Amino acid sequence: MSDPSPARAQVPVLDVWCELQCPDCRTALDDLRALRARYGDRLELRLRHFPLEKHKHAFAAAQAAEEAAAQGKLWPYVEAVLGRVADLDREGESLLVSVAGELGLDAEEFDTALIDGRHILIVDADQAEGKAIGVTGTPTYVVGGERLDGGKSQEGLRERVEQIVDRLLAEQG
Repeated sequence: MSDPSPARAQVPVLDVWCELQCPDCRTALDDLRALRARYGDRLELRLRHFPLEKHKHAFAAAQAAEEAAAQGKLWPYVEAVLGRVADLDREGESLLVSVAGELGLDAEEFDTALIDGRHILIVDADQAEGKAIGVTGTPTYVVGGERLDGGKSQEGLRERVEQIVDRLLAEQG
C-alpha cells in the first residue's frame, strides 16, 4: 500500500567541521551567518567537532558546545565562544562556564558536564569521522558530498557553498 501524502524533501546539510579555539573558525562566522540568512530552514547547518591538539582547550570547548546544544542554544554559544578565542586561550574552562551563564544557560550544569564527560563520545565520534573523510584542519565544510577546506583559505568559499546548495535545491524541484 502506498502512502498518499507527498514526501517532504530533505534539505541540504552543511556539515561545519569546527574548533572553538580556532581563529579561522571565528572568521568563518560571517559566512555562516550569511548562509543562514540566505537559506533559512532550506539549509541545515550541522556543527561537527574537530578539536586540534595545538589548542589545549578545544576538546573541552567542543564538549561545552554539546552541553549548549542540550540546553537549546548551540549556535549562540558557539558564536559567543568563537568571539572570545583569545580569552579562551588564557582562561580555559572557566570561560566556557561563564559564557554559558552570560547566555542564560545553566552554568552549573556546564561545569558538571565538563567534569563528568557526558559529551565526550559525541566529540570523539565527530573527530573520528572527520579524520576518516580527510578533514585535517578547521574550518572544513562538507555539503553535497564535497569537502571544502576553509583552513587553507576562505577566499570564495561561501560562494562555492552557495553554488552547491543552489544546485541541490534546484535538483529537489
